[in-house]
Amino acid sequence: QVQLVESGGGSVQAGGSLRLSCAASGYTYSANCMGWFRQAPGKEREGVATIYTSGGMTYYADSVKGRFTISQDNGKNTVNLQMNSLKPEDTAMYYCAIALPPRSDCGTWARYGSGSWGQGTQVTVSS
Repeated sequence: QVQLVESGGGSVQAGGSLRLSCAASGYTYSANCMGWFRQAPGKEREGVATIYTSGGMTYYADSVKGRFTISQDNGKNTVNLQMNSLKPEDTAMYYCAIALPPRSDCGTWARYGSGSWGQGTQVTVSS
C-alpha cells in the first residue's frame, strides 16, 4: 500500500520561502507522476506542480510559475517543493499525491489528481 508523508509546512511572511518534502513508500513503479496539490478553504483543489519521475519533466500552475520548483531526489522516492516569494494567496493545505494507476501525462493529471494522497501540510503566508 502506498504511503505518502509530507513535511515542511508552516507559517511565513509574504516574500518568504518554505520547502515541502514528500516521502513515498510501498511503491514500486519507476515511472509515474507525483506532485503537489493545494486546497484553500472555500476553494477547489488546485494542481500546483507535478513531475514525471522518469526524466523529470515538470508542470506548474500559472499561479506559481517562476516561484515554485518541484524536484525529486536521486532515489526517486522523495519529491520536494521549493516555494519562494510566497504570497498570502498561497495559503492552503498542501497535499502530496502519486498517480494510480501510473501515467506519464502529468500536466493533465494535475487537473484531476487521481491516485494516492498524503495527509497534507498547512502553509500559511501572512501579509
